[in-house]
Amino acid sequence: MKYRLSLLLLICMVSACNNDPGTDILTPERAQYYFRAVSDICAADAGRMWGINLCGPIMYVDQNTRKIYASEPDREGLLKPKDGVFTGSYPKEKIIDVIAVEYGGTLFAMVPVFAPEDEYRLKAYTFHALTHCMQKKKGISPRSFNNRHLNDRNARMWLKLEWKALRQAISSEGEERELAIRDALIFRGARHESFPAYVDDETRFENYEGLATFTYTRLVTSSVEEQKRRLLDGLRRYYDYRSFGQNYGFIHGALYAYLLADKGLSLEIIDADNVDLGRITAEVYNISTPEVIRDVAGSIAINYDIQAIREEENERERRIKEAVNKELSIFTEKPVIYFKLESPSFGFEPEDPNTLDTLGTIYKSIRVSDNWGKLVVEETGCLVSHNLNEIRVPARGVKISKNHVSGEEWTLLLNDSWEIVKTGQDYLVKRVGP
Repeated sequence: MKYRLSLLLLICMVSACNNDPGTDILTPERAQYYFRAVSDICAADAGRMWGINLCGPIMYVDQNTRKIYASEPDREGLLKPKDGVFTGSYPKEKIIDVIAVEYGGTLFAMVPVFAPEDEYRLKAYTFHALTHCMQKKKGISPRSFNNRHLNDRNARMWLKLEWKALRQAISSEGEERELAIRDALIFRGARHESFPAYVDDETRFENYEGLATFTYTRLVTSSVEEQKRRLLDGLRRYYDYRSFGQNYGFIHGALYAYLLADKGLSLEIIDADNVDLGRITAEVYNISTPEVIRDVAGSIAINYDIQAIREEENERERRIKEAVNKELSIFTEKPVIYFKLESPSFGFEPEDPNTLDTLGTIYKSIRVSDNWGKLVVEETGCLVSHNLNEIRVPARGVKISKNHVSGEEWTLLLNDSWEIVKTGQDYLVKRVGP
């Protein structure tokens, strides 16, 4: 089964969008402006960052109307030239996300366009998606990253300690920076020693999304100080998320990439998604760590206010327990609607997931696309099983009209050859026929 737990890139930076459906957010003129701006940035970089020119076909997709504004035509002629851009309509059953996407036989950097228009964000999203295009050409494709361990209290504490040390490293120079990097690597090693089965997924997630985050932060900002500020502001937001497993890599890999680039390292040496950014950082800064890491990590944790982190985690556990008690009954009491997952794509807010021990993960709002169609959950919530085989939503107030199904704060657009059937008090989405 192929799937991608996708994020509308760093939506932590974006406020809720109350767009007016049916109204175009972007115009052909503004799309051309961004195409030129991105091209100018690529020209200024001259391939120094990755060893190649990142620019390529770009597709802006209006979140309101699903209208496409592309910089180039597709090979199959689905997009038509109009007003200086190439336009079309993105299929309703597919999720719009910041990704590398094949459309009409051409690889595009897809970027969702939200209202109000934000110039920095659009440029940043464009380079994030262009980085994914480059990765795809290298054979590095999106995949699921099993980092459930980062909802474990100890894993979260080691990660927070690593983040505090990385913040100190980025904010300092010379011996002070090297000492902070050493501490970050010790905390990193302690987490890897404690959860060895997840090291590979951590590494790949940090590479795939973290390097894309760093790429746009480096290229779209106007100075090193702005670059540093945006990275540390992003870290501050991620630090407070109640769940880390499905989002931490966006900022984590970017922090290490900053330290590497600050030493003049070209990122082209990172040509696979299993390259450990921490190991490379240790080599570049000539830093060695102890063989028995956890003992040392515990002794230096006091320097990073470990007691404050413990108190943060105690409060997190209290709030999650309170929230779960309120939310869980929605998905265990009847009626509910069950969806079997075959080849899903997800979009959700990075701070939103609430992982449970056995039943799965609750998302307050989520967008799911699969063979059966597209589900959009706004506020009621959705429960996704840990093995990604099944999701469920509450069926209170369900309304069924041909291919359109809706409930309290959720809507479902069913593809042809699929139907929703009642089984006892519940409902099941299934293929038409035997």
